[in-house]
Amino acid sequence: MSLDAVSVGIMWDRLVAISDEIVTTLVRTSFSTIVSESYDLTVALLDADGQLMAQGTYSVPVFMGTAPATLQHMLARYPAESLRPGDVIITNDPWLGTGHMFDINVMRPVFHDGRIVAYVISITHLPDIGGLGFGAAAREIYHEGLRLPVCKLFEAGVQNDFIIELMRTNVRAPDQVIGDLMANVTATKVGEAMLTGFLVEYGLADFASLSQEIRGRSETATRARISAMPDGSYHNEIQIEGVDGALTLACHIDVAGDAMTVDFAGTDGCVRQGINVPFCYTRAMVLYSMKCLTVPELPNNGGSVVPITVTAPAGCLLDAQPPSPTGARHMIGHFVSPLVFGALAEAVPEQIQADCGMMDLMTFQGRHRDGHDVSTIYFASGGFGALAGLDGAETTPGPSNMAVVPIEVWETLTSTTVERKYLLPDTGGAGASRGGLGQEVVIRNDSGHVMTVFCMANRTDFPPLGLMGGGNGKPREHRINDVTVDPKGHYELEPGDRITMIEAGGAGYGDPALRPREAIELDLAEGFVTPEGAARDYGFNGE
Repeated sequence: MSLDAVSVGIMWDRLVAISDEIVTTLVRTSFSTIVSESYDLTVALLDADGQLMAQGTYSVPVFMGTAPATLQHMLARYPAESLRPGDVIITNDPWLGTGHMFDINVMRPVFHDGRIVAYVISITHLPDIGGLGFGAAAREIYHEGLRLPVCKLFEAGVQNDFIIELMRTNVRAPDQVIGDLMANVTATKVGEAMLTGFLVEYGLADFASLSQEIRGRSETATRARISAMPDGSYHNEIQIEGVDGALTLACHIDVAGDAMTVDFAGTDGCVRQGINVPFCYTRAMVLYSMKCLTVPELPNNGGSVVPITVTAPAGCLLDAQPPSPTGARHMIGHFVSPLVFGALAEAVPEQIQADCGMMDLMTFQGRHRDGHDVSTIYFASGGFGALAGLDGAETTPGPSNMAVVPIEVWETLTSTTVERKYLLPDTGGAGASRGGLGQEVVIRNDSGHVMTVFCMANRTDFPPLGLMGGGNGKPREHRINDVTVDPKGHYELEPGDRITMIEAGGAGYGDPALRPREAIELDLAEGFVTPEGAARDYGFNGE
């Protein structure tokens, strides 16, 4: 079937809208704030061949790289010809899904006129999966909880009660966990109905031609942008916080014509702490980062990833092998973006952002003052990195995009109190473009019970790095009762104890001497920069 450009554009937008409608269902039927408020989720629509057609705009974008691979693992266990309407397949295996066990992957095949025409995948971060809890404390994957292989949660519409009971028995806050799981099931059901309705409305037998057009146009656009980059080999190496000392991440990028290869040779090996990264997540972070550099204006789909090849040495931090623990894999995995951006800064400096302060995740586990279980995550963001001609946004995450739970909701559901939450002046790196500000958040345990917190902070020893002469952002710090603590540790908060999250600022871009006077004056008026900071970083004294 031949489709003109206008028809493709209309139907493409419609698929994205369907993805967003599925996300709305997921958010409104979920039980945890991780999904309903923070949007730690993804919805992906794939064609009958398993190719990504669309992803929800409110989704975690990096999973555009994992969902197609997860589907192939599922179909290897349950071939397409064996599937029936009403089947729902799940897994949380880190090496088959998104890199850690806390994300549940839920897939439903979509049938139309008796044959599979598409697949809907919904992914959410569960409130708990048993084990030690969501953090970096594990020494082996077995410490991190219940690892589900590819299995059928529903077969021809009939629920597998054993899987539900198995999960309920092994997790904290089981009502939230099972509630979120079933929200995924419901969301994929809504997706099934909307996709079959789409085919009927447009008179299509399947999605094959439309999917091919979407992906083909995206691949062509991506190749054109890569072709505009100078051919060559580019290298970057960075130091990041490890367990007992610094760790090294390295990458080599070869740009040749309209394609590129990214390799992570030279990266340190795995460690006995839950910060290792399975290759599926590493590859996905590269694909997402390159999407940002090449065709950020296009909705996510499988076409934009075709010209990019990713490799890593087996057993390194970025290609962790079982039984390496991976629970807090984001703590290392998020550095893939600045690593590859830094390598390409030589080639296309005007397109590269300075380092971000990144997202800070902290797990809270315990009991509410009314007695029910609490197991949830507080998301707090550092500042966004500056770009050429554009200041970094304040307390905006990168490369992830989770939202912050509103204080009123957080306090009600956890029986903790957010005593203080404010922007920290002078934390954004100085530059012609200033880095985004970090923040300080102070949370007091008012539950009346001991509460366990798992810290998962990076950017504590090595600050966000400035670009093209820009200054570094200020680093991150965690404190309990005003005493600095291990940013990867787990602690017990007694009733009345306070934990403070001091978030990193984004780095600056360009020589601070080139920052316009009016921009400095506006920063002073807004309180983003102090008079002392303006004098120190910009030589500005108001005269």
